[in-house]
Amino acid sequence: MINILVVDKHELVGEGIKKILSSEPKFNVELMACSQKAYKVISKKKYEVYIFDLNMPKMNGLELAKNVLVNKPDAKVIILTDSEVSSYINDFIDHGVSGFISKSYSKDQLIRSVWSTIEGQVTIPIALFAQLRLAEYKIKLENGQKVMLTEKEQEILVEVSKGLTNEETAENLYMSKRNLERKLTNIYIKLQVSSRGQALVKAFELGLIQDVII
Repeated sequence: MINILVVDKHELVGEGIKKILSSEPKFNVELMACSQKAYKVISKKKYEVYIFDLNMPKMNGLELAKNVLVNKPDAKVIILTDSEVSSYINDFIDHGVSGFISKSYSKDQLIRSVWSTIEGQVTIPIALFAQLRLAEYKIKLENGQKVMLTEKEQEILVEVSKGLTNEETAENLYMSKRNLERKLTNIYIKLQVSSRGQALVKAFELGLIQDVII
């Protein structure tokens, strides 16, 4: 049997997915609605496939996936979503997520996607595949050097410019604080600055943000 854990804050959606997958003879499916409780169970029990709702409170699907893959790098983790994910694509790839499933999938699509993941293939809806082409922002520094900021990096600058703490920014962007701090360090290097305040001033001067609160 292939053990599958589904974690979805919407119990009706989760029950529907469990029912569909359980119709496959080789699938043994469990369902949980709380990501934090699920993580405690995951640390004690092994599953072949994990399906996590992206938008969950306290610990979202991305954070839960990261925690699982740190301890179980060979795990097959699928993100369940019906929302825009381009802001998180790099994080998904960096942490080894196996693919995505749309909440609008039919029974056959859902089962086929899970089997594809088990067989080592990346699964992604066409609508989400189009989002993989991430925007980059070309900027020219005072010394004439050209640098590229990713869409995610600009999004971080916009959030930080609101006067938010790193914790608040990370929460708004569905990131860990540690991952945010790494990305901020990369931004400082690209902008050739050494502090948060300098980065915001430089971003404002370059037109990357509309206002600065330091």
